[in-house]
Amino acid sequence: MRKVVAAGAVAALAGTGILLGSSAASAAPATATVAARQAPAPAAQPTGKVVANGGLWVRQDATTASKRLNLLPQGTVTALQCKKNGQNVDGNRLWYKVGAGKPGWVAARYVQNLAPVPYCK
Repeated sequence: MRKVVAAGAVAALAGTGILLGSSAASAAPATATVAARQAPAPAAQPTGKVVANGGLWVRQDATTASKRLNLLPQGTVTALQCKKNGQNVDGNRLWYKVGAGKPGWVAARYVQNLAPVPYCK
């Protein structure tokens, strides 16, 4: 029974960094572990699903007159970086900037956002 209690106490203290050895080599891994636990997780980009029949064109700017860059098929889930007002498309002036390192804008009228999307700065 004492061995189990002692092992539990050692494990609990080891996670706090109290049981660091006198050498720098043994201190580094424990410090890195504590730092890794405290680092905030990166925020995931919001996503949206293309709901337009026939797909949705990614445009160079937030207007249907701008250059077509890419066609997203219906049902595609894509990262959305931010939103801004642009050309009115079927009663909706919002456009989403496509995220994940891809350039371009899509009309929000044809994208079902799956998470809140912030306005562009």
